[in-house]
Amino acid sequence: MHLIHTVWPYLAVMLLAAGLFPAMERRFGWKVFSVLPPIVLTYLLVTALAVSRLWQVNEAIHTAQSMLVARLVPALLFLLMINCDLRAIWALGPRVLGVFACTSISLFVAFIVTFLIYRHWLPGDNWQPLAALSGSWVGGTANMIAVKQAIGMSDAHLAMSLLTDALCYSMWVVVLFSVARLAPAFNRWTKAESSGDIPLAVAKPTGPVTSDSVLLWLGMALLAAALSGWLATKLPESSMIGATTWTILLATGAGLVLAHTPVARLPGASKISGALLISVVAVLASQSNFQGIAAAPLYLLCGVTIIAIHAVLLVGFAKLFRFDLYLCGISSLAHIGGVAATPILAASYSAALVPVGILLALLGYILGTGFGLVVASVLSALATP
Repeated sequence: MHLIHTVWPYLAVMLLAAGLFPAMERRFGWKVFSVLPPIVLTYLLVTALAVSRLWQVNEAIHTAQSMLVARLVPALLFLLMINCDLRAIWALGPRVLGVFACTSISLFVAFIVTFLIYRHWLPGDNWQPLAALSGSWVGGTANMIAVKQAIGMSDAHLAMSLLTDALCYSMWVVVLFSVARLAPAFNRWTKAESSGDIPLAVAKPTGPVTSDSVLLWLGMALLAAALSGWLATKLPESSMIGATTWTILLATGAGLVLAHTPVARLPGASKISGALLISVVAVLASQSNFQGIAAAPLYLLCGVTIIAIHAVLLVGFAKLFRFDLYLCGISSLAHIGGVAATPILAASYSAALVPVGILLALLGYILGTGFGLVVASVLSALATP
């Protein structure tokens, strides 16, 4: 039975959940927070509340969820860019491309090996949902649909791909948020320099954070998000770049431009971006839906196996090529999550890495359909008696 049916109580729960664990960490400093950071606990708590059906996902609440994500994510990215140094990010170039290539290779191997493990339970054309999923796990849902159309996959099979994508992605996001605290030990093991040490603060904020500076930054961020969304509707769209992607790019660009002006010295941007980040995570978690999980246990098992193999191989590549944990995590989610989720993870690692996450996710969109079709051809050949 649903207790919440309207938007305002839903928003109140989101804000309370977003503030609860950061406040507890600040007040008590319990050791649990060194294993599960507040942002992960927030994600888990709100997911549990969503699954328990505390609120009814009616038209009003669904509209509120969509609007909050559509407006708060660009506003968050705008604020995160205020203290970024593009020159330091540019210096990461070869490492970023290297970790992206290794992530793609690890996923390719993972899909093939997983199919070989389970192919006796996937007869006929039941390999097709994995092929479509591979397009999504390098690019996004648009790439999945493109692969589906190219290989003539049925709508019933598409449902399996979508369900596996959503559930395994949700699980993997929690893992990637959680491993952030392991970065120093991981980087010592791989002998890598942390990409999170990119220098910030092109323009040092002056003075303490005041109520007026908070209101000014919040107003600028929401205005940048609104203008970016409006301009996005005027720009050409394709199967790879739609209005959402344009909005994110425009808001990011606006923040980078403003970062090199005297306005960037106004204090408060980092404080507001931190609050928005955990609020966005709460709203994203509130959309969790595990209905239909019993309909596709084998494909869910395949999805978990693919991610496990991918993770092991990527750790091996990190050791071999001295990649740091942050770049590995961002590259992995850029493949599996896409352009909307990756900058959120990158921001939880280091605000300086947000542009890296966006660029890798866009590169995944470009390559996703081709990757999916290559996987489809290999799986088809392996499935042939």
